[in-house]
Amino acid sequence: MSTDDVRDLGFARVDLDRERRCGRPEVVFGPGKLPGEVAEISRALVQAGQRVLVTRATDEQYQAVVAELPEARFHPRARCIRVGEPTLSPQKWSVGVLCAGTADLPVAEEAAVCLESFGRTVDRVNDVGVAGLHRLLGEVGRVRSHGVLIVVAGMEGALPSVVAGLVQRPVIAVPTSVGYGANFSGLAALLGMLNSCGSGVTVTNIDNGFGAACAADDILRLGEN
Repeated sequence: MSTDDVRDLGFARVDLDRERRCGRPEVVFGPGKLPGEVAEISRALVQAGQRVLVTRATDEQYQAVVAELPEARFHPRARCIRVGEPTLSPQKWSVGVLCAGTADLPVAEEAAVCLESFGRTVDRVNDVGVAGLHRLLGEVGRVRSHGVLIVVAGMEGALPSVVAGLVQRPVIAVPTSVGYGANFSGLAALLGMLNSCGSGVTVTNIDNGFGAACAADDILRLGEN
């Protein structure tokens, strides 16, 4: 990497070479950044011909970005800002994003929106938690049609284990901080998923929809190269 591949803004060094190295452009983590800083980073990326994805963004950050880049789009539930669309190519596989309950949707939407910014086709399968197992069983054929599955759940985190017992696809489990007191802000779901009896379940950190999206994208890319 040369110095031309990094734009030094004083408060941030923007990596302009990440897409060539890693297949995805630089992604901006919103928390801790002032709205004007997010806007300046976004402008630097666009000027370098890069797409923009800001995760965990606020409406104030979006207002600053859209003032500089009118084409910016805000996804409130996912808490993501996007500028620019990926070049879509024919894909053998899509990604299924399964969400246990409506309270888990912010994390599931973060995963889905990030995947779409990576150029992936996403199928959202919402509200199929184990409290009403018939809802999932009615969608088994649909779920099995995808190349990778991201399964988002809070409470006790049981859904990924059930899904893994129904499919022969990679399952990426995402625990959420949703639940009652003994859920311990997602720790119960995390431990439940780490101890899953479903073979081969991979687990991200609590509420990490972005990380799950990156993992799913990497898995699919292996089959395309």
